[in-house]
Amino acid sequence: MNIRSAPRTLAVATTALLALGGVAACADDGAAGADPQRVDVVAAFYPLQFLAERIGGDAVKVTNLVKPGAEPHDLELNPRQVGQVVEAELVVLLKGFQPALDEAVEQNAGGRVFDVSTVQPLMDAAAGGHDHEGEEHGHEEAGAKDPHLWLDPTRLATVGDKLAERLGQADPDHAADYTARAGSLRAELEKLDAEFTAGLKTCQRREIVVSHTAFGYLTERYQLGQIGITGLSPENEPAPQRLAEVIEEARKHKATTIFFEALVSPKVAETIAATVGAKTAVLDPLEGLSTDGGDYLSVMRTNLQTLRTALSCP
Repeated sequence: MNIRSAPRTLAVATTALLALGGVAACADDGAAGADPQRVDVVAAFYPLQFLAERIGGDAVKVTNLVKPGAEPHDLELNPRQVGQVVEAELVVLLKGFQPALDEAVEQNAGGRVFDVSTVQPLMDAAAGGHDHEGEEHGHEEAGAKDPHLWLDPTRLATVGDKLAERLGQADPDHAADYTARAGSLRAELEKLDAEFTAGLKTCQRREIVVSHTAFGYLTERYQLGQIGITGLSPENEPAPQRLAEVIEEARKHKATTIFFEALVSPKVAETIAATVGAKTAVLDPLEGLSTDGGDYLSVMRTNLQTLRTALSCP
């Protein structure tokens, strides 16, 4: 089952797979990778790149398939990227988030895959949201799962621990180093978690109005409510009825801020904000890095300050 319900064409990926059929036939579970001195890791999108780089250190070479500023779930693979998947010693992905990559991995990567969705059960798409009687989002397929687990730093730390184990299997000589770096990263992520817990503990408001429901893990972890203009797919256009519901909710909860994302058009958020007399601000779901730079930790801390301002936290 695909997490994203919007149709995705796999034509580009299929063409690339055919073009690289000869290369794929030579690949096996013991792929040597392009750099014999380092483990060649392909990361599906930014948070997984962050984990692989921090835990792998100098012992790995990490390639992110998504460029900064691009939407990761719109990924279509070109022949060069399929070649990177074929040659990788480890592909780190979240199955269902990027259908084109799932297709390429199924045909080319064999057992050289670490699927982070297998580490812990994913939340249902409706979990962590702000549901009211009679309210229907109407955007999710039945049984859809929320992939944005990295927005809970404690979950990301657990994924990091498992990634260290998987890297140790691929590269036993450096297994202890991977474990040590994962432990250091866990300490940093637990510190970040503590900052969020303390910073959002006594806010005047606890509901956030967001452009799409990417923040279920964050709102569940820190006891907030999420009011999504659209569902899990940010490219979906909200129906007029949904816009009216969000405007009503924003007024009811006295929202001062309507959040949008750096990689998504702010137009709908701006329209709602103008209607209810609120302002807009960026709340970054960290699916991909914007071209402004920073890293997972700095962007999450920026998110925390943004939330504290919007929710009037002392």
